[in-house]
Amino acid sequence: MASEADLRARLQRAGQQHLLRFCAELAPEPRAALLAQLEALEPEALRQHCQRAAAACARPPGPPPDLAARLQPLPPERVGSASEGDPQTRRLWEEEGLHQIALNKVAVLLLAGGQGTRLGVTYPKGMYQVGLPSQKTLYQLQAERIRRVEQLAGERHGTRCTVPWYIMTSEFTLGPTARFFKEHDFFHLDPNNVIMFEQRMLPAVTFDGRAILERKDKVAMAPDGNGGLYSALEDHQILEDMERRGVEFVHVYCVDNILVRLADPVFIGFCVLRGADCGAKVVEKAYPEEPVGVVCQVDGVPQVVEYSEISPEVAQLRAPGGGLLYNAGNICNHFFTRDFLRMVTRELEHLLQPHVAVKKVPCVDEHGNPVKPLQPNGIKMEKFVFDVLPFAKNFVAFQVLREEEFSPLKNADSADRDSPSTSRRALLAQHCRWALRAGARFLDVHGAQLPEQPSLPGSTEPPAICEISPLVSYAGEGLEEYLRGREFRPPLILDEAMARELQP
Repeated sequence: MASEADLRARLQRAGQQHLLRFCAELAPEPRAALLAQLEALEPEALRQHCQRAAAACARPPGPPPDLAARLQPLPPERVGSASEGDPQTRRLWEEEGLHQIALNKVAVLLLAGGQGTRLGVTYPKGMYQVGLPSQKTLYQLQAERIRRVEQLAGERHGTRCTVPWYIMTSEFTLGPTARFFKEHDFFHLDPNNVIMFEQRMLPAVTFDGRAILERKDKVAMAPDGNGGLYSALEDHQILEDMERRGVEFVHVYCVDNILVRLADPVFIGFCVLRGADCGAKVVEKAYPEEPVGVVCQVDGVPQVVEYSEISPEVAQLRAPGGGLLYNAGNICNHFFTRDFLRMVTRELEHLLQPHVAVKKVPCVDEHGNPVKPLQPNGIKMEKFVFDVLPFAKNFVAFQVLREEEFSPLKNADSADRDSPSTSRRALLAQHCRWALRAGARFLDVHGAQLPEQPSLPGSTEPPAICEISPLVSYAGEGLEEYLRGREFRPPLILDEAMARELQP
């Protein structure tokens, strides 16, 4: 370990010598922990990081003045749809996806490095229960979707197959996530096929470019955003592991979408048959000002433009058919070839520009007293997973129905959107639609048939409480044999045991 004098000299070169200002007051153990943390920070990289954060934060917010003239919607030939067009083509995409899964060429990669701060919990979001009748967590729902899609592909092609699950965590989420999976027996997945790895951490920085002390003995650190994926893949040799397993196609997604379809065969097949090296699922924006990024083109190159960078006038523009011109909402749901990821990690990652996130960062005052700020006091620099879209040689977008595939969990129930309640309702409403489509009928307490639509216009409440295990149906398939012509008094919880009872 470097001496304190060496570290002090290094920090002086980086302009960050204040990080040692309480060092003399510390007991031997916390002092050693602080020195070890500081030794890991390369001085020139630290100096550049702090300067870049302050400069980026000082830039005026809002869209670049020339952006509107450079924007274009994605050309139609780059876009597919899960719900529009020829059903036969959709079946071909699905068959191709199942074929690739059966060949063990598909992996899923979960971005799970963030904390559940906005949700109001201190543990990783994947461990959260939104209040389903089954009490399943997001992690369990996702694990069971993997098991089901493996089963579907294996049955279609008469083989046993594996979809490896790579999980990118952070310093905050790795330990709790690993323990949670062990406590739940990896949700009956083979532990050898669940690969957890950790993304890098970066110091939080004040508005004037000084790294923040969280405590006298600890620098405030934050994950480097979900775009930290690319350096983490290299750090932990994840692409080499994929190559050993024969994986060629990777489905990357965020932890907080309760409706996410892991290794979606339709999406995988669409991308493979289009020869894409990079793809993104999108949903139609609900309204012009919806705070989601837009997948579009800038100077003819595909990228995601953040909602804050698009002027209200551009956001309101209409296409000839009447819909929004820039309507492809980004949902952080991507397809990559392994070769594309290798190119990014080895040749292009250094070109990714970090984004500014202004946050409330716990810190110490000038006397070393802990402070929990009521207002934002610092900058966290983050890269985004979608920042690599401009590097693609053949990018495609795939539009899916929001009510079938996107309901994020970001806020506590006190919020009116993206909360546990909205996520729970989205899943239960989807499962109710599946059951009704399969021929089920729901009865009220008096034996009268319930209406198939919500009783109040605009209501998001499903007409009946119905939860279907992913182990029974991945996307609504195969339910007729259990439900057609049958009557149920809700709640209906269709798990594997009940499915066996209902089989003819």
